[in-house]
Amino acid sequence: MRLFTAIDISPRIRDRLGALLDRIRPLAKLSWTPPENLHVTTKFIGEWPEARVAEVHRALAAVPRPGPIEIAVRSLGWFPNDRNPRVFFAGVEAGPELHTLAHDTGEYVSAIGVPADDREFHPHLTLARRRNPVALDILRKQLAEIDSNDFGSFHAESFFLYLSKAGKYTKLHEFPLLPTL
Repeated sequence: MRLFTAIDISPRIRDRLGALLDRIRPLAKLSWTPPENLHVTTKFIGEWPEARVAEVHRALAAVPRPGPIEIAVRSLGWFPNDRNPRVFFAGVEAGPELHTLAHDTGEYVSAIGVPADDREFHPHLTLARRRNPVALDILRKQLAEIDSNDFGSFHAESFFLYLSKAGKYTKLHEFPLLPTL
């Protein structure tokens, strides 16, 4: 099983990003993310034995709850950079609670054998991947003409354990962000 944890984005932001993707998708042959798959990954777990999913659930249930997290989706960009673009993304801005959640999630699942991340946490929404060299001039020109890259903000009140299979994401468990009493 291929697993990850993530925060869902609001339907309003998903619709705004979907409208953007509808407009720019024809401009470059990239591997575009379906709007329904957009999320803020907090921890990529990777391949995990189905027989051990309950361990992941218990570890995630023990992650300290930071309370609701205010998240804004702003800016568009490329990873690793504009000269060598491989991932087209929308930027995610949030307070330290999101970074704390990602860090704590990583710590708690590493205790059951999930490998630690070797990269710093950079919250974002992956809009497309560039798997092969393709021209991006027309896409870049259109992106430069966009009036606003502010797609809105929302309060995240939960994070989820997801199963990724054949390009489809399935929620396995929900974990509220409100501290338990």
